[in-house]
Amino acid sequence: MFQALFNVLDRCKSFSELKQIHALVITLGLRHDDPLFSKLLSVAALSDAGNIDYAHRLFSRLPAPGVFDWNTIIRGYSGSKNPNKSFSVFIKMLRAGVFPDYLTYPFLAKASARLLKPELGGAVHGHALKNGFELDKFINNSLIHMYGSCGDIVYARRVFDGMPMKNIVSWNTMLDGYAKCGDMALARQVFELMSQRDVVSWSSLIDGYVKSGDYKEALAVFEEMRVLGPKANEVTMVSVLCACAHLGALDQGRSMHCYVIDNGLPITLVLRTSLVDMYAKCGAIDEALDIFHGVSNAKTDVLLWNAMIGGLAIHGLVDESLELFTELQLVGIVPDEITYLCLLSACAHGGLVKEAWNFFESLGKHGMTPKSEHYACMVDVLARAGQVAEAYRFLLEMPMEPTASLLGALLNGCLIHGKSDLAEIVGRRLIELDPDHDGRYIGLSNAYAAVKRWKEARTMREAMERRGVKKSAGSSSVEISGALYSFIAHDETHPNSEQIYRMLEFIISQVKLDVHKDIQEYLSL
Repeated sequence: MFQALFNVLDRCKSFSELKQIHALVITLGLRHDDPLFSKLLSVAALSDAGNIDYAHRLFSRLPAPGVFDWNTIIRGYSGSKNPNKSFSVFIKMLRAGVFPDYLTYPFLAKASARLLKPELGGAVHGHALKNGFELDKFINNSLIHMYGSCGDIVYARRVFDGMPMKNIVSWNTMLDGYAKCGDMALARQVFELMSQRDVVSWSSLIDGYVKSGDYKEALAVFEEMRVLGPKANEVTMVSVLCACAHLGALDQGRSMHCYVIDNGLPITLVLRTSLVDMYAKCGAIDEALDIFHGVSNAKTDVLLWNAMIGGLAIHGLVDESLELFTELQLVGIVPDEITYLCLLSACAHGGLVKEAWNFFESLGKHGMTPKSEHYACMVDVLARAGQVAEAYRFLLEMPMEPTASLLGALLNGCLIHGKSDLAEIVGRRLIELDPDHDGRYIGLSNAYAAVKRWKEARTMREAMERRGVKKSAGSSSVEISGALYSFIAHDETHPNSEQIYRMLEFIISQVKLDVHKDIQEYLSL
């Protein structure tokens, strides 16, 4: 009977099933110290079928819980919506006279990382040292992760360097810590020093480059991984597809899709969403739709719908985007804050001011609080539609301080619709907010130039130079045979630049000849 109940718990699929099993355990008169009760507690606290608060109530009925039971509840809370409760349980554990073991501290470190509170993590670290766990690899690895997640990479490295024996998890955690903090030079240094690397090592480095915006290097590392490293997994491919999406590298994106299929990787919901996002951002909207509609039972996650709705919006397919939102509601998917960002973006592209107001107001009706990004989208909608004065009033009534991106959207609207007075107010505020951004000075300089206020336009350029702000060179890129080439004006870095410029001069000369010929024909009429 007991073994049968163990098996049933292993197969438990829902919270209602769990409660039925619990009721059966009670009717059988099992004692709370029976191993089956610990199994029930573990399933309630840690499985998808469980509920950590329900597990805590079960735990409170134990007459003398052991360290395993305490760890189960601490672990359950560390991964819950309320990770801070891990610490209140830990304090009760100490007061009950139960000594923590090597599993207790990693769960507390995880809770600290999720709360982004290094001071709590530091207290956990100190307690572990006090109780003689300074050489435990499992605890030290969790501390490296905690400090890295909280942005205290110096302490993370201190723990790492203090470990006499490191395993691959230690190296991967340190690498990931540097990547999370955006220090890709040191992340690469750790990667190069590793005596062995697994798929986590490669994926962490690739994801780090993606998060830092160095998408070309991310793809370069992936190509190296294909030659030297292990087979990529879902996590790797999500990062790689993200890099392709940002670069607009369609051929490379298709190649990555083939890699997924050729290597038999399961196209999970997350991977499917990444494929939709990549194809949409690379301009292959039909291929994005094919992936989206590929498996109907996969369309159960709002993130997949958001990727498709947003993809249609950025291509100006406003009606299709809004129709897909209607379909989303019909199939019972609950929209989230990102959904409304995508819808507002669609309205901005389509000039749909009334619809945008309806979507913005729907956020509050559905219990969501508009974020600065929603306000920025709404300002963009109004500014693009020429309602810049209303956009400015909307900005002044915001419950938060305007961000640079929000003011930038308004400035663009002012420039497009010739509202020079408001452009000056917004432009000066932008420079105050972001004094080291070249675009802020140039935007205001352009606003002055548009109304022939040449002296003020020149003053802005001079102010930019005095502050030492350099204008970022605008660049273009083109993908040829799967390789991405970037270039700027007068660029001579390409090995074939001489031939390229010669061909460019030939094309220009041919265009001039054709134009001259057309003019002559017109004049002879």
